[in-house]
This record gives sequence, structure tokens and C-alpha cells, in this order.
Amino acid sequence: MATALTLALSAAAAASPSPTKEGAAPPGLEEQEDGAESEAPCEASAESLDRLLPPVGTGRSPRKRTTSQCKSEPPLLRTSKRTIYTAGRPPWYNEHGTQSKEAFVIGLGGGSASGKTTVARMIIEALDVPWVVLLSMDSFYKVLTKQQQEQAANNDFNFDHPDAFDFDLIVCTLKKLKQGKSVKIPIYDFTTHSRKKDWKTLYGANVIIFEGIMAFADKQLLELLDMKIFVDTDSDIRLVRRLRRDISERGRDIEGVIKQYNKFVKPAFDQYIQPTMRLADIVVPRGSGNTVAIDLIVQHVHSQLEERELSVRAALASAHQCHPLPRTLSVLKSTPQVRGMHTIIRDKETSRDEFIFYSKRLMRLLIEHALSFLPFQGCTVQTPQGQDYEGKTYAGKQITGVSILRAGETMEPALRAVCKDVRIGTILIQTNQLTGEPELHYLRLPKDISQDHVILMDCTVSTGAAAMMAVRVLLDHDVPEDKIFLLSLLMAEMGVHSVAYAFPRVKIITTAVDKKVNDLFRIIPGIGNFGDRYFGTDAPPDWSDEEELAVT
Repeated sequence: MATALTLALSAAAAASPSPTKEGAAPPGLEEQEDGAESEAPCEASAESLDRLLPPVGTGRSPRKRTTSQCKSEPPLLRTSKRTIYTAGRPPWYNEHGTQSKEAFVIGLGGGSASGKTTVARMIIEALDVPWVVLLSMDSFYKVLTKQQQEQAANNDFNFDHPDAFDFDLIVCTLKKLKQGKSVKIPIYDFTTHSRKKDWKTLYGANVIIFEGIMAFADKQLLELLDMKIFVDTDSDIRLVRRLRRDISERGRDIEGVIKQYNKFVKPAFDQYIQPTMRLADIVVPRGSGNTVAIDLIVQHVHSQLEERELSVRAALASAHQCHPLPRTLSVLKSTPQVRGMHTIIRDKETSRDEFIFYSKRLMRLLIEHALSFLPFQGCTVQTPQGQDYEGKTYAGKQITGVSILRAGETMEPALRAVCKDVRIGTILIQTNQLTGEPELHYLRLPKDISQDHVILMDCTVSTGAAAMMAVRVLLDHDVPEDKIFLLSLLMAEMGVHSVAYAFPRVKIITTAVDKKVNDLFRIIPGIGNFGDRYFGTDAPPDWSDEEELAVT
């Protein structure tokens, strides 16, 4: 396949225009950096050598770099307190809450300075789809021992050998990212030849482009690649690029760059990199100059993505109905006080001030009710009178509140009022007005959230589409399902059934459940558009209750 495509793309390349100027590529969501201790990987064993393609040699070639950080920036709007992504991620799961489509992974291999990163960015720019991750193999160099660091300082360590890369970590990371999970990417410092303590967190990829000189050198890694592209650039051009880069960016002299290239880089290419060209599905001659080849690649990726499109909301509207309410649902007892407050906030004549006041009262009662479902254990304390008291204490590590913007944000003060030192995260989900599907635009979650009990807050839940997406995000960040509590002032039966069916261990807590949802996905009799009534804004009439535009 590679040979035929090479001939076709070579012929087409003759008519292709000169390469366009690089644009900013929109990668997937890069979250706040999480602190983590770097772990030195184990030395290569006979088993790991057996994974390599082609067989490993013994040549060595030193290589120095400054940083492994990706230069791409996502499309976003920044405010003083928040970062809002301008492109939403459509559902990546089905009505059962399970992942129905994996991210599409493109492997991009080729020699040093062949233009792999430039080709990757051109593909991303031409794809014009949100939530694309560009993952560089340079982030996964092994942590060197003291002896190896001394060799590297003297230019005697071979960074172009397959043993220089942590393939186990690469495979584990790429597998999780392909499955939609949140992953931590090591930040490698090529000056000290070590991993920094901070790791970069990535989450939410529709398309993953993995590029590196050894992208096709591992059997397990090859199995994760849906499409393999080899960038074939003439050796003289690669040398010129290295000369320009090393002289201008790294302060080296011409003689030193040429000597290093001839002695180490070129032999490594001949022995380890060029033989992997036969494994590629597509060979791109002339690298970024071959725009015809890039157009063909983009067309193929688009066709693959179209086959994976989902319609979650439509499935929710026709599923899980006419069943008794689930046992995971807890409704606040409808006392005269609670029913009286519902009467006030449901009344269309209620002023905004009264609506806010009584909504806050209901939120406080809802939060207090929800906390009773947290795990508690017995403990003994001594009273000021010197007597023992057999009491209870929270048995978890920490409580984190996560609000679904924007309406869910109104519940944060009530949570803070009753939970001391609670951590807060946010998720922005909006409805695509063309498809009717929820889309994930932004999230910011505290690090190590997987160890917490999470209170997920949204004021109204109609179909459950936004709530399901938010729960899926938490699960992708390794939060156990039974540690998630979904809180809402008002829910429709459809939303309750949808969430409970997909995530049967999530605790659903609300102050009231209404039976119907109309054609516009509004709860009937309902409460109106909560966010608009609370914030005093107007919304288009076709908006649903549960997914609303963020106010920045």
C-alpha cells in the first residue's frame, strides 16, 4: 500500500504549490498542570528489545534539545479569571454512558528535521475539527542514570536509539488517551536530561497525532495507530534544516553540526528510521511541501470521523422511559416549606430578587440533604466537661464540588457555606443549535480529583444529556462512579432515567421531579430557564433548560 501511495503522491506533488505558512494548531484540552514526582523507567530488557521494529543496533548518537513542550495553542477566549474554549467536543459515548468511539490516532514518522511537526500542524489546520491532540515522542525520553547523564554531557549518549525512549509509558499514555481518558504527559528537560516534577495534563481527543522519529519502531505502539504516515524528506534538505536550527537556536558552529550529522544522525536514520517506511500506510514525499498529499490525508480522516458521529439526545428521548424511578434517586421531602418555595420560584410573576432568594434557600436544603449520603465513621471526642461523646466524622479524603456552567455555578455559595475548604471545579457544556447535541467547551478540575467525593451541580436536568456528559468527564478523570453525587433543584423523569440507566451507581439528589419534557426539551410544568431568571438575561426560545451559554 505504501509503495502505490508513494507513487501517486509523488506524481501529484509536482503540481502542488509551495508550503503554506504554519498556523496555530488547535490541540485538545490542556488542563492545569498537576504536580507529580517523576519516576525513572526501568532499563531495557530482552523482552522490550523483542518489541522493536526493526532489530535494535548498538550505534550511538547524541542529541541536545531545550524543551519538549508543544508550541501549539488551542482556539480560546481568555478573561481575567477563566479560559473558554471556542470549539465544543460532541458526545464521545452512547446512551448507555459507555464510549462508543475511540479517538482516531495518526502516527507520523520520519527522520530528524524531516518536517513531521510542520506536517502535523498542516493536517490539524486543514482538518478544522475541535479537540485535536498533538503528542510528541520527544516528551517520552527515558530518565537517564548518573552515568548516562555524564555520557550525554560529553555527547556520547545516543538519543536516536530506540532504547532512549520509554515505549511502555508511550503505549500506556496513548492507549488511555485513545480511550478518552485524562492523561499526564511528562515534561522532559533536554538540558538536564531528566523529567520535571510537573506533568502536563491532556484530555479529550477526537483526533490524536503522534509524531516522532521512532513512531513505528514498537509493535504494541503500531497496534494503536489507525493511520501511519511517513514523512520522506531528502537528506540534504534535512541537513540544511538542522544547520539553520542548530546555528540560530542552539549557538553551534557549522563544522560541529555537520560532524554530528554525519557521525550520528544519518547512521541512526539509515539503521532505525528509514526501514520503518515499509510499515507506513502513506508516504509523503517532500514533507510539508506536498500539499496534495496532506489534502488526501485530511479527506480520509474526515470520512472516518463522519462514520463515528453520534446522536445521543435523540437516543435519550426514546429510551429508558415508562420505568419506575430508580433507587439511586433521592427527592427532598416535600414539606409545606419546600412546596411553598417551589410555588414561589415556579410562579412566572415572581420577581427576580424573590426568585434568587428562595432558590438559594432550596439550594442550601438540597446540599444539606446530599451531605447525609456521604460515608461517615464512628469517632469519640471529649466534651469541655471532660466527658466522651460517641459521634461521627466524614470517612472520605476530600469533597469537591463541580458546577455545570452556567446555572450550576449558582449552587457553589451554598456548598461553600456548609463544606469547609471544599474544592471547586467547573465544566462548560452548551447545546449545539444545529445538531441539538451537547458539546463540551471547557473544564477545570482540581488535581487528584479521583480520590474525592464529587458533588456535581446543575439547577435543572431535562433530558439528562448535559448531566451525562459531565459524569462521563468525571469518569474519564478516574473518579469512581459511586463517589459522584448529581444534585439538581428540578429534574424531569426522562433525565433521571437517562442518568440512572447509564450510570447506575451515581447518586441522584433533587428537590422535585416533574413528569414531562416538551418538544424543545423544557421541563413541564417546570421552572423556566433557570439561568436567565437568576441572572436576568434573555435566551433564544429554542434553548433547553439544562445547557446554557456561559457568561464571562
